[in-house]
Amino acid sequence: MKIIDFVDPLAREGELMARAAEEAGTDAPVPTCPGWRVTDLLRHTGAVHRWAAGNVRDRVTRPRPIPEAPELTGPELTEWFREGHAKLVRTLSEAPADVECWTFMPTAPSPLGFWARRQAHETTVHRFDAQAALGVPFSAVTAEFAEDGVDELLTGFHARSRSGVRSEEPRVIRVRASDTGAVWTVRLSQEPPHTVRGDTRGPADLDLTGEAAWLYAALWNRLPLTGDGDGDGVIAGDRRLARLWSETSPVA
Repeated sequence: MKIIDFVDPLAREGELMARAAEEAGTDAPVPTCPGWRVTDLLRHTGAVHRWAAGNVRDRVTRPRPIPEAPELTGPELTEWFREGHAKLVRTLSEAPADVECWTFMPTAPSPLGFWARRQAHETTVHRFDAQAALGVPFSAVTAEFAEDGVDELLTGFHARSRSGVRSEEPRVIRVRASDTGAVWTVRLSQEPPHTVRGDTRGPADLDLTGEAAWLYAALWNRLPLTGDGDGDGVIAGDRRLARLWSETSPVA
């Protein structure tokens, strides 16, 4: 996917998130983020947007902390979120393709590509949260975008030492996107998960099959990883691994 293929969804997803937050109200609980209210969701995502924009704009070469969000609520908080989101979209749109800056996952061909991709998925997942707070079904994402989000999660986030998904005994999870044909094999051990895209060799202890959009939301723990086969996904094999994923995969 090209950088514009992430910047355009980022722009759209941020506005969808703001609208859902406005309708839900900043005091509404967020069921997909236990203990959070919409206020926390907007403060977190708004701060991350400003952090990401600053990394690109200032050509930061070392990690620096995410800034503190202001103690705002209600319409003022939503406006603050929109301002930061707009600055991020503008920064990514105007930055030179060869800009050099710090990143934290080697999963994109360039720093600009990394930040565009990461923030598009960051915002989409938190848009799910805002819509969960509103109590409405998640708006659709394209199969291509969802497939990329699954890939970033499996080959990026959970390849890092910070991943909490571990197994005392070696286990294999195979993830299949039924609409795009993408396949990932995730090998669990006492080390961080090792994921190979396209590898279908050997049996799997757990098979997760579904449309890319369902896999995207379920693997990010925004939909239950139950796989009941009723238009969502299908789970075959050791369901204890599905529970293990749900309990240990949240990204900090």
